[in-house]
Amino acid sequence: MKTAALGIQHVLAMYAGAILVPLIVGDALGLTSEQLTYLVAIDIFMCGVATILQLVNNRFFGIGLPVVLGCTFTAVGPMIAIGGEFGISAIYGAILVSGLVVILISGFFGKMVRFFPPVVTGTVVTIIGITLIPVAINNMGGGEGASDFGSLTNISLAFGTLIFIILMYRFSSGFLRSISILIGLVIGTVVASFMGKVSFDAVTEASYFHIVQPFYFGTPTFEWSAILTMVLVAIVSLVESTGVYFALGDITERKLKEKDLTKGYRAEGLAILLGGFFNAFPYTAFSQNVGLIQMTGVKSIRVIMAAGIMLVTLGLVPKIAALTTVIPTSVLGGAMIAMFGMVIAQGIKMLGSVLTSSPENSMIIACSVGMGLGVTVVPELFAQLPNSVQILTSNGIVAGSVTAIVLNIVFNMIPKRKTTIESTSSLVEESA
Repeated sequence: MKTAALGIQHVLAMYAGAILVPLIVGDALGLTSEQLTYLVAIDIFMCGVATILQLVNNRFFGIGLPVVLGCTFTAVGPMIAIGGEFGISAIYGAILVSGLVVILISGFFGKMVRFFPPVVTGTVVTIIGITLIPVAINNMGGGEGASDFGSLTNISLAFGTLIFIILMYRFSSGFLRSISILIGLVIGTVVASFMGKVSFDAVTEASYFHIVQPFYFGTPTFEWSAILTMVLVAIVSLVESTGVYFALGDITERKLKEKDLTKGYRAEGLAILLGGFFNAFPYTAFSQNVGLIQMTGVKSIRVIMAAGIMLVTLGLVPKIAALTTVIPTSVLGGAMIAMFGMVIAQGIKMLGSVLTSSPENSMIIACSVGMGLGVTVVPELFAQLPNSVQILTSNGIVAGSVTAIVLNIVFNMIPKRKTTIESTSSLVEESA
């Protein structure tokens, strides 16, 4: 009973982050209420499967730490962009390939990490967070194209939800603070129901049980630019997960070896692959659950296993998933400002130490963020270039990421030559 109660805490701590991704992506792609219900249900189901894959510590996969996996917010912007340009089938084709890539590189990713230091990953996360803000603002108004866009009702609900989340975050602590966004969504929806903005038709129509379906949204298609984007997202997620692994290793007093990391990466790749197969999402280790482990002091694998089983069970009940789809767009928009703002804050936090360490890093960040945002705002800039080049330039996140990786190699990895002044000074000293 105690194990179950502690497992519920972990489910609640990650639930808002888990359901927001399918709700945001599904809404942006114009899915029907039935499709959106499936998307939320399969996402919750796969969060449980992905978590269990990490807990099952065998010779092939699973890091064996009390880690909870959920869909990464890093993928939201790229998935919306891919879906808007190539359709939803291209999203899942790209996720499938990125999962395979992660599985294949898991054995030597530890050696590749040097190409993704904080200056690169922090820049990518910051760009992704900033490019998501317009989505949140549109939703605060009621959603792009809504007949009542920007109405007083929508604005009141959006800002009311955001203010409630801020107050919860300010005046609560511990577990309550960790679920402040989830509580904000519930309160915002309750208030909206009294204003006649909530329809429970989707809940009424949803079944009590369903079997997960492979390729629910159709046969996946494969586009090079989409694949490259999702591979970059997967690599950034691996870097984020690495930090979580080491944090949990420290908490559980376990020294992680290279083979442990390899099995962790492989489990994550397998989760991403299954996500593509069942039309879910890419997954990463959730840091909010690490905070909960630190707060409670409970490090048991059994507790996380219980949470994983609960998530799988919830994912098989569409009626519960449908409950989340009744959240009004404006309420969702208010919560999204906080969630996406936290993504930007995480990116800035990652960049904090590297900004002061060298002026070269400042140039890397400046050019990469500028390129990423520039291509996002004016995507037609490179329309005249060959299609093979447009793979790297058609998406702001890819353009910014590639810029950061290349500039990091140029500034921080290629050995520096002595400057002319240093050479001249040494000649003067020798002659003296």
